[in-house]
Amino acid sequence: MSSEEKFKKIISHAKEYGFVFKSSEIYDGLSAVYDYGHNGTELKNNIKDYWWRSMVQLNDNIVGIDSSILMHPTIWKASGHVDAFNDPLIDNKDSKKRYRADVLIEDYISKLESKIEKEILKGEKRYGDKFKKDQFIKTNPRVLKNYEKIKAINSEFSSAIEKDDLVALKKIIEDLEIVCPVSGSNNWTEVKQFNLMFGTKLGASSDSAMDLYLRPETAQGIFVNFLNIQKTSRLKIPFGIAQIGKAFRNEIVARQFIFRMREFEQMEMQFFIKPGTQKKWYEKWKEQRMKWHLSLGLEKENYRFHDHDKLAHYADAACDIEFNFPFGFKELEGIHSRNDFDLSNHEKFSNKKLKYFDSQSNESYVPYVVETSIGLDRMFLAIFSNSFCEEKIADGTSRIVLKFPAVLAPTKVAVLPLIKKDGLPEIAKDILEKLKKEYRVNYDEKDAIGRRYRRQDALGTPYCITVDHQSKEDNTFTLRDRDSMIQERLGIDEILEKIESTLSISSWL
Repeated sequence: MSSEEKFKKIISHAKEYGFVFKSSEIYDGLSAVYDYGHNGTELKNNIKDYWWRSMVQLNDNIVGIDSSILMHPTIWKASGHVDAFNDPLIDNKDSKKRYRADVLIEDYISKLESKIEKEILKGEKRYGDKFKKDQFIKTNPRVLKNYEKIKAINSEFSSAIEKDDLVALKKIIEDLEIVCPVSGSNNWTEVKQFNLMFGTKLGASSDSAMDLYLRPETAQGIFVNFLNIQKTSRLKIPFGIAQIGKAFRNEIVARQFIFRMREFEQMEMQFFIKPGTQKKWYEKWKEQRMKWHLSLGLEKENYRFHDHDKLAHYADAACDIEFNFPFGFKELEGIHSRNDFDLSNHEKFSNKKLKYFDSQSNESYVPYVVETSIGLDRMFLAIFSNSFCEEKIADGTSRIVLKFPAVLAPTKVAVLPLIKKDGLPEIAKDILEKLKKEYRVNYDEKDAIGRRYRRQDALGTPYCITVDHQSKEDNTFTLRDRDSMIQERLGIDEILEKIESTLSISSWL
């Protein structure tokens, strides 16, 4: 099965089992806007809880806020969004499709990187235990050629982005002979900038209404509350402020299901530090964030760091944690060293002092900031796509199973009476009552037990408890594991202990 075919199955499964629906579907929907169903909402909330606990609850020097979506318009002037929050877009004249010019170039570079990886894999197969990767990279002519090409492209690319040179961006696309994936032609228009902010109004009448924006990022709500939080929490630098919230961007090119949407959620933390210490904290948070991702058990090879060659106007260092989605490695989380850009600009535009008095050094300064920001919807897609499996079973049949990390699974346990009589449903409902105070539990008595197992597999439920006639005799039950499909005969206390050890957040973080 190709990656494209698998991705289509993932999208179909997400809808069929109540995870994600197209927004306003009965009215033919809105492009790049989605609703989360009952199971999707549970998975999303579990991801948020896992992030919040690790970021806020387990760090004594990080607190959380929830800032408003509607903010004073001058905030977006100070942050640079009004003047500089643009995407360079280019149209293919034959297909009439629109693309981000920078993404076209980045995808081309990714293909060259894939070629390098293939050469390395060939070398590993050829030389076996004698293979020396570093030496191979330094000596293999095809690898060296592609590295040199990447270096040259990145140099031109970075220069064009820094200078906001749209003509140079188009020239790179033409020189590399990048074609439209739909038409296969390189018949391109000029590159143009499009501002991504959604405008709205605040007021009783259109004549007197104030022009506002739906926030394009959540970070500014943290920055404008820096002093409020510092004074009321009495935290001393270094400290962080975390937030989970909605953001809105008028993405002209929104593709790949929920990967790029016009309404999305971010989980981010701004860490305020003393100027001059940003390099140390930047590396620290790179390490911490990768550790968090790996705690979920989604295979280390699915993640990689990608250092930015072109830096945002506010950053002196930046990287992405990329995840191997069905459509390739793409950005999942960004880590930025933002210096004092944001607080200094808000100080300037508001005429309010945003300095921090350091009692240890007896000086006042505008703090520097290290940011970690992860797209919640992208994290949802990473978890969902990585967990989706089609498996052949020993009896010759197959199953679709969502192998979610158990701590994130929407439904933790399903309780299933073998048949709908002989007092088995009553026993099953007693177990349900014991469990549902701690976990989201599903009760299912419809269809044959095998079908019900398959249904729970497709929902990603880690455990099924089956109540049968033997349960009435010895108070034992069948506990079925989702991933291994192994069934154990256990008493209720043993089952509760096993479930707790698997599902508790403390056993994961």
